[in-house]
Amino acid sequence: MTTVLVVDDQPLQRYGFRMLLDSVPETEVVGEAAHGAEAVRKAAELRPDVVLMDVRMPGMDGIEATRRIVAAGDRSRVLVLTTFDIDEYVYAALRAGASGFLLKDVRPEELLAGIRAVAAGDAVIAPALTRRLLQEFARLVPPAGDGSAQDPRLASLTEREREILVAIGKGWSNSEIAGHFVLAESTVKTHVGRVLSKIGARDRIQAVIFAYDHGLARPHAG
Repeated sequence: MTTVLVVDDQPLQRYGFRMLLDSVPETEVVGEAAHGAEAVRKAAELRPDVVLMDVRMPGMDGIEATRRIVAAGDRSRVLVLTTFDIDEYVYAALRAGASGFLLKDVRPEELLAGIRAVAAGDAVIAPALTRRLLQEFARLVPPAGDGSAQDPRLASLTEREREILVAIGKGWSNSEIAGHFVLAESTVKTHVGRVLSKIGARDRIQAVIFAYDHGLARPHAG
């Protein structure tokens, strides 16, 4: 059973999500919040597996709420919802520690699959969309430069793990990485897990941001 906290300033939107999530046996809505401050308080109180977070809300917005929930170090992971497929607020939310984002008009089965993925520790952004995110992220927030020489986390990676990180930064899926390096997908999965652990990334999205920040990925990388 995956427990969910629904955060949205629109009552009808919250009701719709609750009806959907409570209609299937594998998810349970344990609470609702109408703004960021309430979301932070309820996340600490209820400790849901997933916080379904709206971005734009009065008062404390979803970005700051995400940052505070993640910083608390509890089990909850944040899945951001947005009205726009490319939205500068989403990048800030990902930097704040969100595990991915979906559109508010996502199909019910995709939303449920996304919630399950986030609860399991995975990201929910498809590789093709990750490439778009990386390109748009580059346009909105120019990189500070290559910080690889100063960051001990990169020094801890083996040569193969560094190659895997570069591939993650390009938005490649496990199957694409396996094909490129002629590895079994199970081997790639093991490498990815080690990379995430060594760089302190919660999921692949955070690894993409890390790779970009350290000059290992660039927009239009294929």
